[in-house]
Amino acid sequence: MSAAALRRVVVVGNGIAGLTAADTLRESGFDGELTLVGDEPHPAYSRPALSKALLLDGADPAAHELPPAAHGATELLGVRATGLDPDRRRVRLDDGTDLPYDGIVLATGSRARRLSALDGEITLRGLDDALALRARLAGRPSVVVVGGGPLGMEIASGCLEAGCEVTLVSQGLPLTVQLGPYLAGVFVTAARERGLEVVDTLSATLAGRAAGEGGPRVVLAEGAVLEADLVVSAVGDVPNTEWLAGTGLAEKGLVPVDARGLARPGIAAAGDLAGLPTPSGPRRIPLWSSAIEQAKCAARALVRGEDAPPLAFRPYFWTEQFGLNLKAVGPLPPTGEPVYVDGGPGGGRALMRWEHADGTGLAAALNYRIPIPRLRRLSESAA
Repeated sequence: MSAAALRRVVVVGNGIAGLTAADTLRESGFDGELTLVGDEPHPAYSRPALSKALLLDGADPAAHELPPAAHGATELLGVRATGLDPDRRRVRLDDGTDLPYDGIVLATGSRARRLSALDGEITLRGLDDALALRARLAGRPSVVVVGGGPLGMEIASGCLEAGCEVTLVSQGLPLTVQLGPYLAGVFVTAARERGLEVVDTLSATLAGRAAGEGGPRVVLAEGAVLEADLVVSAVGDVPNTEWLAGTGLAEKGLVPVDARGLARPGIAAAGDLAGLPTPSGPRRIPLWSSAIEQAKCAARALVRGEDAPPLAFRPYFWTEQFGLNLKAVGPLPPTGEPVYVDGGPGGGRALMRWEHADGTGLAAALNYRIPIPRLRRLSESAA
């Protein structure tokens, strides 16, 4: 499809990928009819803030807010896409609307993976989830967090800071899969020093309790049972691709795209549901920074076709928990000990880098103020 034929574009998803795609379409010269569909009633917001500042009572209530959108799209919020007809180029919504399009961006993201169907299982994915959890933490309940990834650890940190007694259940040392053993050890040491109890298990399931007796029981593979007032699971996410059934666009729970973010001519995908091309097949990169870069690339490809540059970026990761702030640029996780550019070991202020066996480099700043462009350059010099 030529750019001249692109008069109507629909962006399905109002997260950071959808917002960025809409903005980039305008920046790339698209001046036609733009419609943005979002299943939440809220304007786009910063999802990383939900498990950090927003959990704390008395924190800045606007910590999650993004600048007002400038794309001028017609926004249909609080409605969900239920189907797509690529041949007729129409999107079906749950309010009965049929939206025609010339080009479309699929950016419906993902939802929290659950361990059970129990009402008492709490997950944190959207703004309403975070506000509800913050309200529950005001009573200082006991909390069990299931999941030792960045989200689980950030939630545990917020619960501790709220004055709760917190136990975290993890398969192995928390954060090891994401950050590698060295950085994981730094964070877990800080967490334990602040009072977090860490339980290592092969697996965990949830079992219900009688009404009014608190959250579900957490049953460990070894037979032990943990009980608390609240049980929060943070065990990954599930891409929202069910509405694409029958289109041939979704494979194994994701939407494979080319190097420019196109699934087919006129159909782009970005964010948590997009499978980027790798030597081992389509792969998701469910990071905030990745969603932004993917959306920019995909929107430009819709407007400019093969004249648009392919996706090229260095992964950026950020977490704040247990009094530590980490920013990292480059492929995670690293192996072995870092080279210290400044500072030293022990969980204090440090600027570090690693060189991977494949020639890529990683730079990380722990409690260290440094502009991201400089951190990026440091990761490239490591390579």
